[in-house]
Amino acid sequence: MDLQSFKAGQVMETKNMPQIDYVKQNGYPSIGATVQRLRKQLKLTLNDLAQRSGLSISAVSKVENGQVSPTYETILRLAVGLAVDVTELFGSITDKAGAAGRRVVTRRGEGILQKSAHYEYEMLSADLSTKQFTPLLTRVRARSIMEFSEIQGHMGEEFFYVLSGEVMLHTEHYAPVRLFPGDSSYFDSTMGHALISVSDEDAQILWITTRVYGVLA
Repeated sequence: MDLQSFKAGQVMETKNMPQIDYVKQNGYPSIGATVQRLRKQLKLTLNDLAQRSGLSISAVSKVENGQVSPTYETILRLAVGLAVDVTELFGSITDKAGAAGRRVVTRRGEGILQKSAHYEYEMLSADLSTKQFTPLLTRVRARSIMEFSEIQGHMGEEFFYVLSGEVMLHTEHYAPVRLFPGDSSYFDSTMGHALISVSDEDAQILWITTRVYGVLA
């Protein structure tokens, strides 16, 4: 895997990842258990996967052992390192990639859930792999930019639409901007970026990211 596709100097250490706080729903395994299973299927060592993902060995080991909850940026990197769709790391085992005329329906509250210290993600349309973009219904739990040891970027592009509450978007090259219900933003994911809630309640957004493995390929 060509690590130059990643932004230089963005090798993530475990100190940047929050403590584990997984939401397990409908029997889906943790991301760490899935990463370990896929790594062993590919006969990769921890060092192999670390190099292919642009992560430290300790970061990969702690994710696999459930000692930390990976950020979405880390999940994307692991998906690239394992050459799988990010859907598989969230726990989806249904593969409809080769089907013609694909369609899937996600009923309210039936997406795959994963939670970190900063965000709570519900992956929508998880039964379809190799999608060109990934839709996530996201609750923004972070309340201060100081909760992030650094704001990180990754390959691809992103769009989000504020459903409820208010958020502050922090990006690497722009001043922070406040967004209200009905507001949206589209940005280059290679910039460091982070969202925090600035309303009384946690904000909820529809967050869409492009398929990172396809971009790198």
